[in-house]
Amino acid sequence: MSFSAVTKNELARIVGSKDCCRLAELAALMKMDGSVQISGQKKLSLNIVTENAAVARKIFKLLKNLFGLSTEILVRRKARLRKNNVYLVRIPSQPGIEQILQALGITEGGFAFREEGIVQDLIKKDCCRRAYLRGAFLGGGSVNNPEGTYHLEIITDNHKHAQDLAALMRHFNLPAKVSPRKNWYVVYLKGSEQIVECLNHMGAHSALLDFENARIYKDMRNQVNRLVNCETANLQKTVSAALRQLENINYIADTIGLAKLPKTLRETAEFRLNNPDASLKELGEMWDPPVGKSGVNHRMRKLERLAEKLRAKEGRP
Repeated sequence: MSFSAVTKNELARIVGSKDCCRLAELAALMKMDGSVQISGQKKLSLNIVTENAAVARKIFKLLKNLFGLSTEILVRRKARLRKNNVYLVRIPSQPGIEQILQALGITEGGFAFREEGIVQDLIKKDCCRRAYLRGAFLGGGSVNNPEGTYHLEIITDNHKHAQDLAALMRHFNLPAKVSPRKNWYVVYLKGSEQIVECLNHMGAHSALLDFENARIYKDMRNQVNRLVNCETANLQKTVSAALRQLENINYIADTIGLAKLPKTLRETAEFRLNNPDASLKELGEMWDPPVGKSGVNHRMRKLERLAEKLRAKEGRP
């Protein structure tokens, strides 16, 4: 099961303690996945479609608890692609359905439909804003597995609703952005900190902990890889420098001999010949008193320049 499905299953089990929060969450689910059907003699019925069984159960429960009207769930199997189940939660035409549409902010009464976007009366309180965000995520959201790239999105087919959702996230200091994708509008978060904060506001605390664990493991693995790469690069650099120093010292020894070198350069050459794998810092610690890394490097460069002069005299590159 994907991380997104696990998160949705957890959110589907959350039931708001107040009617205002349950109404806000149901309104978001209706806005994301619902439709109003008008049949003969101006009869209204309400349909909400979802592919998640837990979300379907939640919609059914919210409708029954809030309004108590006759509600049914129909299941059908997709004939194409993944061939998974699709759940239709349906309130057939009956007395009281117009009041439901009005309460959910879909109509202003009768057949006067409201403008698209979030009805602000539904999200007056922070608890209701969190519930609406949770409903919108259950209806059209997804979040990537934290082991990959960090990405949380809610997709809607209405630009005004997308902008309102982004504003709702920004109310909680989440820097949401809106981007068009074919005929849809995507409200998304990219940063891991923002996604964790969003999961917290929606109430997905178990998913939040799993996300944090994966993020910490991923960050630590990346840090170890960076350290290993850095150590490998430094080791290669040290080995290459030591080989070049040995070549210069051997050349000086074969041409003029190490005995003719000043004491400090002769000691440097001898320490390097006897310790070909040692770093400059380790070589410096062999003197009494010890010599710093920069001091040893300075002497090695002197030996290198001397070797270059000797090669130049012999006409060697």
